[in-house]
Amino acid sequence: MDGGVVRTKPRIGLALGGGVARGWAHIGVLRALKRYGIEPDVVCGSSVGALVGGVALAGKLDALEDWARGLTRLKIAGYLDLRLRQGGGLIGGDKLVAEMRRHLGSARIEDLPVPFTATATDLVTGHEVWLQKGELVDALRASFSLPGVFPPVPMDGRWLVDGALVNPVPVSCCRALGAQMIIAVNLSADILGKARKPGAAIPTAAGFDLLGLIEENKAEAPRLSSIGALARRIFRRDYEGPSVFGVMVSSLGIITDRITRSRLAGEPPDVHVAPRLGQIGLLEFDRADDCIREGELAVERVLPELHDALAVFSASAREAARV
Repeated sequence: MDGGVVRTKPRIGLALGGGVARGWAHIGVLRALKRYGIEPDVVCGSSVGALVGGVALAGKLDALEDWARGLTRLKIAGYLDLRLRQGGGLIGGDKLVAEMRRHLGSARIEDLPVPFTATATDLVTGHEVWLQKGELVDALRASFSLPGVFPPVPMDGRWLVDGALVNPVPVSCCRALGAQMIIAVNLSADILGKARKPGAAIPTAAGFDLLGLIEENKAEAPRLSSIGALARRIFRRDYEGPSVFGVMVSSLGIITDRITRSRLAGEPPDVHVAPRLGQIGLLEFDRADDCIREGELAVERVLPELHDALAVFSASAREAARV
């Protein structure tokens, strides 16, 4: 019962996983779930999963989708603030945060229509942190602060980084918030070994040559040429192997994949949605069309499981109501 009302359907939790640019697939997942009449009662997200989930609950999913579909590689480079900062990251992220505030303003987590949690990681203790109150933009910024890429975020006496380091697909968070049936969206199920482009000798973590893109567009966007010499060395490949940035980001991807497998084995969802995104580079935010479409397809592939799970939980709820 909720406030004296007997529920005849399960309390649905949606756990949205991390995955950098692959996170646009969450938009397709949300669109498809709604199209089939499935709307969550609880939403928890890690990293880009928190971003998409929080924006959707704030009623700004259309704006996010329009913005994502309009991204080009040159726009991506402009947003990324490429430079070494005293704040502990290669990318400042100030422009991204400004864009978020333009759409979300001072929206607070407590005011969202359903319970929402963004996961983060305490950089000092390694503890998992659940952000469940305060300004939405601040929580989202902390949740997607990929170590070494974005600076950590100070919050309530902690330095917070990406939640995907400890709980990449936060099923446990949904369960703690009272979800009875949990749908988990795992963006890491199809990535290992697929970052290499056809004919390429080495994997490209970003999905394209980020530094080459900047060098080629100095005339069109001279501000992009302001990145420092050390940052150039980090992104440049001067030998037949990956860049420092590529090694760092790809290694984080491997770690996240292994943690995801372990967490989902110990805390299995009722329905596992696994978009096939291995061909999407971690910074290919310009491929929103492909990611969104694959998110929709991933939901369609598990429709029988979704319907079966809903039927089982609904039958249980009706039986409990009769007792």
